[in-house]
Amino acid sequence: VKVFVHNTAEAAAVFRESQCRALLQEAQLTASDLDRASILYNSDRPYFHQIFQSRAYFLGFSVAALVKSNGEILDRVDVAQNAASIIIAPPQSEFDDARRGEPLCLVIDDGKSFVALRALNAFQDTFLYVTRPIDPIAVEFPKQAQSLISSYDAFDSYRAAVQRAFVLMYAFLTTIMLLSSIWFGLDFADRLVTPIRDLIAATDEVYAGNLDVRVNVDKQHGELARLGDVFNNMTTELNLQQNRLIEANRINDERREFTEAVLSGVPVAVMGVDSESVVTILNRSAEELSLADATGQATVGASVASVLPEIVPILKDAAEVFPRAVQSQIIIKRGVAERTLNVRVTLARADAGQHNYVVTLDDITDLVMAQRTSAWADVARRIAHEIKNPLTPIQLSAERLRRKYGKVIQEDRDIFDQCTDTIVRQVDDIKRMVDEFSSFARMPKARPARDDLNECIRQVAFLMRVGNADLDIVEDLPETPVIAQFDRRLLSQALTNIVKNAVEGVAAREEKDALEKGRVEIKLDVRDRMAEIDVIDNGKGFPAMNRQRLLEPYMTTRSDGTGLGLPIVAKIVEDHGGRLELLDAPSGRGACVRLIVPLAAETPSKEEPGAAGAHAEKAPAHASEPGQSGV
Repeated sequence: VKVFVHNTAEAAAVFRESQCRALLQEAQLTASDLDRASILYNSDRPYFHQIFQSRAYFLGFSVAALVKSNGEILDRVDVAQNAASIIIAPPQSEFDDARRGEPLCLVIDDGKSFVALRALNAFQDTFLYVTRPIDPIAVEFPKQAQSLISSYDAFDSYRAAVQRAFVLMYAFLTTIMLLSSIWFGLDFADRLVTPIRDLIAATDEVYAGNLDVRVNVDKQHGELARLGDVFNNMTTELNLQQNRLIEANRINDERREFTEAVLSGVPVAVMGVDSESVVTILNRSAEELSLADATGQATVGASVASVLPEIVPILKDAAEVFPRAVQSQIIIKRGVAERTLNVRVTLARADAGQHNYVVTLDDITDLVMAQRTSAWADVARRIAHEIKNPLTPIQLSAERLRRKYGKVIQEDRDIFDQCTDTIVRQVDDIKRMVDEFSSFARMPKARPARDDLNECIRQVAFLMRVGNADLDIVEDLPETPVIAQFDRRLLSQALTNIVKNAVEGVAAREEKDALEKGRVEIKLDVRDRMAEIDVIDNGKGFPAMNRQRLLEPYMTTRSDGTGLGLPIVAKIVEDHGGRLELLDAPSGRGACVRLIVPLAAETPSKEEPGAAGAHAEKAPAHASEPGQSGV
């Protein structure tokens, strides 16, 4: 009977192994098919998935998946309804065995499913993972057979157990007598050393940080009981002091977190500096201004000279006029951008002559520029009004003198003609400047509409190529339309001014650079729902210092420039919700002006893109400013 039961269990195990081998063979066939179809994985992944799915359904897998050794699932086919719960990542060692080509068959889901793992040679670090349910007979029958074997063995062992019982009984009685004697001796010794042992154990607990430990005090122990009372009082006091410190630290942490949250939320840069001129705290706005943060170095704990060297003189002034606060304006340069900051230094704490300061830095660049622009606009309006009125009579008088006395005067006729021509020409130049003043003072309001930036750039590039045939004026545009909300007339005017400045910058190159043919490139990119229009040339380039001042009215480095072109362009871009950046050309030679404007909303309006061109006719650009290479 025993042999029969054992043979039955072995037969069930052989049956389950045959199922496992069948699954391994089918997994190998599937892996070979997927290796042959590996080219479809990159070229036509849906078709590859259909092949993979058909093989899984045909072979009756519960789950088939392409996995990496780190557990990432590249593709998956779920055949069974509970497939989501079947995927169980094998150990890393199993992946190593499969990578060496060793057949691998695991049992998962409480013995209800097989798992086969095969390496895919055509893929990098990728394995085929397939599962199939085990036949219930192969699962339950071995368990029943093993239960029968255990019952039979237990029954067979009863006979020998009775014989051993009599022997053990005598040995047990002898052992009981011996152990009882030993136990009585140990109990007597334990009663003597228990108080000391408890005190030692409690001391170890205190050493480990447990201040809630207490020792049991028995008044019968005399001095040891007194020592236990003292120990309990000590731990109670230590526990109270620790709780007070924890509560104080918690309150300090809450205050610190609240302060940091407030500082991180305000747009004003805030910095704490100690008496050694070391930065102790700063918020996110201050980190953006930090030189140390820009180089990847630690900001907190660094000297203020390495973080914001521009405020070092102000800190010295604050130390001299203590306790009064010091306020000043500074200009900092980060990269090619210059920012104007309003700095205020106040005393935070003073102990024994040691001063700690709180520095606040408010970026007022836009405010200062707006004030200057407003002031210059008022000046331009007054100049245009006062100068324009007498210009026409002066020009008419000069022309009348030339017509009336040109034939009469015989002596110094050339001088007379030269003088009248000079008057007429200079009056025209003054009129042009007055028109520029008027344009700057009365900028038209933008009327944005959905339109294609590509088409707008193409028109500007075409017009500039017609007038500058000796230069290479090219555009690099996306293949698909780039739809933005802008005023076609104003943005075309701004682009025309920028390209014109680039052309003038190329013409102003030094002789050693003039050997290379002049080139102006208009490039359009889309990043983070913003359109970036770069006008790049290989001309003279921007000055290294005070570059941002070129965006202010009447700031120019060209002898015949008015300083109004770039401010007009900047105003147009700002009216479109964008910004203007003055950069160096990527090649290192020349300039790059970047216009950044937001794209239109994804949902199109009823008006078709490009309809803005119907009312936004191309107008001559206002007086240009060498805001690019011409500066």
